Amino acid sequence: MKLQLEKIARDAGFATKSKSKKKYQLINRIMIEELEAWFFGDIPALTKAYPKVSKNLSQNAKYRDPDDIKCGTWEALQEVLQRTGYHQGGLEKLKVAKDISPQMNPPKNTSKSFQVFHLCLLEIMEYEKN
Repeated sequence: MKLQLEKIARDAGFATKSKSKKKYQLINRIMIEELEAWFFGDIPALTKAYPKVSKNLSQNAKYRDPDDIKCGTWEALQEVLQRTGYHQGGLEKLKVAKDISPQMNPPKNTSKSFQVFHLCLLEIMEYEKN
């Protein structure tokens, strides 16, 4: 799939990170799990948005590696939030994203996939300055 995306990008005239390490315009990333894993990578942001959630959540082995949460990350996040009284009618993904994202501290996020994505964004911003 990534090879197909790379070809489409090249055919459209874009320089991709995979092919042009120095200056690129496009980064192809394939998300395997949901973005909710990135929220588990920043427990302080999660607990600022939802104060009843335990600040020690990352000490639980199930949530220690946000990119390796079993049985779906959105389901795990829904379970955590519902256990503490939030989103009783079901996880409102857009609301959760709006609640947690502004609280996030990108350099401290423990999700490896988030860090790769974040680094790519920083690189693009640096290229745009030059």
